[in-house]
Amino acid sequence: MWQTIKQIPFWQKVLAGFILGVGLGVILGEQATHLKPLGDLFIAAIKMLVAPLIFCAIVVSITSLGNDVSLKRLSIKTLAMFMFTGTIASLIGLAIGSLIDMGGSLELATTEVRERNVPGFAQVLLDMIPVNPFASLAEGKVLQIIVFAALVGIAINKIGEKAEPLKHAIEAGAEVMFQLTRMVLQLTPIGVFGLMAWVVGEYGLSTLLPLGKFIGAIYIAALIHIIFVYGGLVRFGAGLSPLQFFRKAMPAQLVAFTTASSFGTLPASTRATETMGVSKKYGAFVLPLGATMNMDGCGGIYPAIAAIFIAQIYGIPLEMTDYMLIAVTATVASVGTAGVPGSAMVMLSVTLGVIGLPLEGIAFIASIDRVIDMIRTATNVTGDMMTAVVVGKSEGQLDEEQFCRVDEADAPEVVG
Repeated sequence: MWQTIKQIPFWQKVLAGFILGVGLGVILGEQATHLKPLGDLFIAAIKMLVAPLIFCAIVVSITSLGNDVSLKRLSIKTLAMFMFTGTIASLIGLAIGSLIDMGGSLELATTEVRERNVPGFAQVLLDMIPVNPFASLAEGKVLQIIVFAALVGIAINKIGEKAEPLKHAIEAGAEVMFQLTRMVLQLTPIGVFGLMAWVVGEYGLSTLLPLGKFIGAIYIAALIHIIFVYGGLVRFGAGLSPLQFFRKAMPAQLVAFTTASSFGTLPASTRATETMGVSKKYGAFVLPLGATMNMDGCGGIYPAIAAIFIAQIYGIPLEMTDYMLIAVTATVASVGTAGVPGSAMVMLSVTLGVIGLPLEGIAFIASIDRVIDMIRTATNVTGDMMTAVVVGKSEGQLDEEQFCRVDEADAPEVVG
């Protein structure tokens, strides 16, 4: 029996955990929340990997690319793709939010929402530099880890032969982290099962009905962005099959959907891009960067729709300049946002403040933020994988034969 279970493709195990979790949450109701520790165990194991995995992967990817112009070109193309899809996402959010009357008959919320301390652009730049790199690693400050790792990789390339021992040591560390990732990924179906049972048992279907239009608008916009924008870029930007892309991306999408954490999904998205044929060195570069900067769901779609929703329930009309400010702010605010559950609330407060909407409006959607965060994160992670494929194809960092292959092993592996 165990041998039979091992032969089941990995994505099917994850999907089965997802379906069983939802079903058990509906059947058991609040009792299903007792299964949350299974999900917490999985998330804790993932968090254990993130900081050392990102540091080693970024350093190795940069030292592998070397001193040629390919690194600079790859970086520019990757960032350009992030900004392009982020702008499209905000426009889709504005369109969907404007077409749907989400306010309905909701009463004003009485929950007090404190104004969040949102750093300015200059502070965001300063916060990228780790004053104490070891503290950044210990505290999991991913953006600082990425900056420090990139500087270490560049310095190793400049020093050359004298830095070879350190280079080999970090490469060995990366191999160890990849092996640990393989081990942790075995828990994915169990973690997905526990998290979905908890979410459905905690909120229930009836609790979500009053905010159904708002949730529906977010999901519709996200699915449009994933299918048509990402799928279109894969088809017309890389000349590859969108169906094949989505098939291989599904395990990572499910992990992103259930954990609501871009960083927590890094091991799964790394594995997915490798089955797509993306080179290890480029995948190790683009995915951690995307988990920090590529936030189409959190920074594009969500703030746009949420701002319109809050304006509707407060009866505040929005002018064309407001929509323009929402689009610009929603796109720019995504840079440097932590890829962890709930971070989109900070970005929403930025958008609301810019166009003068009451921050108290966040109270309407705070209680169901987790349900929304799931599709936001799935959108973000799908965008990271799409960028890896499209930009990777343009720069010779994609094995097209591997991408088209349909009989690859589905064991949860991450190759170092």
